[in-house]
Amino acid sequence: MSVQCPLCQSTHISSKNYGRKIGGTVGTTAGTVGGVTTALSSAQVGATIGMFAGPVGSIFGALAGAAIGGLVGGVAGCTAGTALGEMVDENILDNFQCLTCGHCFNHTAQ
Repeated sequence: MSVQCPLCQSTHISSKNYGRKIGGTVGTTAGTVGGVTTALSSAQVGATIGMFAGPVGSIFGALAGAAIGGLVGGVAGCTAGTALGEMVDENILDNFQCLTCGHCFNHTAQ
């Protein structure tokens, strides 16, 4: 089913997706910050595991543990933020805009 403008019945519709974009950005930032704050514990675990390879292994293990902690946090935050933003787009914001007449509307207005 294609989306139509409730005013002019045009099918030339654009999605703004502001909620998804903002939610993804905020979620990624928050997740990365959370991942960085836990990077110390991840670095300690990586350093402990890397000790089997000597001092150089310990340093690389600590760096890898910190990097993985930040990446995992960023991905998890982005996923959660995007899902929340999508719900906001669908239920609260006027997410669609008619390219013919310029009218903004929500999908539930149909």
